Amino acid sequence: MPFLGSPLFTDADGDKLHEECGVFGVVGGRDAAAIVALGLHALQHRGQEAVGITSFDGLEFYSRRGIGHVAQNFSSGPAIAELPGIMASGHVRYSTTGGSGLRNVQPLFADLATGGFAIAHNGNISNAMHLKRDLVRRGAIFQSTSDTEVIIHLVATSRYPTLLDKLVDALRMVEGAYSLICMTNHGMIACRDPLGIRPLVMGRMGDSVIFSSETVGLDIVGADFVREVEPGELIQVSLDGTVTTHRPFGAQKARPCIFEYVYFSRPDSVMEGRSVYAARKAIGVQLAMESPANADLVVPVPDSGTPAAIGYAEQSRLPFELGIIRSHYVGRTFIQPSDGARNADVKRKHNANRAIVQGKRIVLIDDSIVRGTTSLKIVQMMRDAGASEVHMRIASPPTSHSCFYGVDTPERSKLLAARMDVAAMAEFIQADSLAFVSIDGLYRAVGEANRDAACPQFCDACFSGEYPTRLTDVGERDVPAQLAFPVDKVA
Repeated sequence: MPFLGSPLFTDADGDKLHEECGVFGVVGGRDAAAIVALGLHALQHRGQEAVGITSFDGLEFYSRRGIGHVAQNFSSGPAIAELPGIMASGHVRYSTTGGSGLRNVQPLFADLATGGFAIAHNGNISNAMHLKRDLVRRGAIFQSTSDTEVIIHLVATSRYPTLLDKLVDALRMVEGAYSLICMTNHGMIACRDPLGIRPLVMGRMGDSVIFSSETVGLDIVGADFVREVEPGELIQVSLDGTVTTHRPFGAQKARPCIFEYVYFSRPDSVMEGRSVYAARKAIGVQLAMESPANADLVVPVPDSGTPAAIGYAEQSRLPFELGIIRSHYVGRTFIQPSDGARNADVKRKHNANRAIVQGKRIVLIDDSIVRGTTSLKIVQMMRDAGASEVHMRIASPPTSHSCFYGVDTPERSKLLAARMDVAAMAEFIQADSLAFVSIDGLYRAVGEANRDAACPQFCDACFSGEYPTRLTDVGERDVPAQLAFPVDKVA
């Protein structure tokens, strides 16, 4: 995760929100690093630019990190052989402008007075720059530009006697979102921030205890799901398998990220006992009830729009058709060096199924609109393929605010919904009509009666602008006063 203030999204980037990382850890049993590599395969969608694994054999820590996918770096026997031990943790990440390079690839490792300490982090520390300035004044030397390294320095400088107490002391000083997997000479510590913004689950496989950002990580290694790591909970697992739980932050109302249901998590994951796939279908049903369209076909924008499109088609009793075919062998659009190359890349990634859409009135279903540039190209693609009408339906409310909790959102001025109302957005993407699911409709689709306006059940700041924590590094000048989190209500 980059420090706040670094450009998370540039003009060269793609037009999708991306979760910046996924974490996986195992303690106990043999071949821990091989299990971690397999688990990271299932979490590859959470970060596709870089991957790292650190292991511990009871005496020494070993690390291997690389740019690219898990399979590119950890598919060979020799690569895994470099990581011996019965405990290992891993991390997949998206790099961002100024944040790429091996020095930022996690897990990060440091030799502390208490022994070795490795940390893998999903989320973003929203006061990292503030803390870093103070640490540097006190003599700290940073080796990366990652906000995660701030936690290491806070642990290193804590005056508490035990590593666990040092970690708790450090986490009391940070704001924002974190799901952490930490390794020490004595075992593993997994924890979530007090609001549980980023996900983390616990499983078992024989004598091994496993932690993963999503349940699909447990599925792929054959582990049994035990439970979610609770918000504000620290779970300590010793090398002999003893599990101890700690709740040092008191009880607070959880605010998990609702966009995990919309897009980030894999559809075959389960969150809070609810199938992500079922939730996405329910969003499509809700969207059809709120915003029907007089059309012939329902067409998903693959792959993220597919479950919602199925729900929309079922509710509206319209045929569901694959009017867009996606190539799975094309990289992310933002790596292309020029506008022309990026535009060509959109066509290489998505191609209209002309035989299906020609002469038809179609409803396009996508998960979100960020800048609007991709939606514009997709709508035009449908028209070029002969569609007579193109109605766009979005399976989330308008994304009108930036995320500061671990998602690479553009700055607010570049978000289409921050600059235009829905009618203007429809004109911009050249659709015959455009509608978004309501925020209450989204809440109903994920199992709530309605959104609690006084204290929302989820973090939905990207839609509402109501941030559940302080944003120290952003400052009041960057957050409208009416949307800033009140100081007297900070979590």
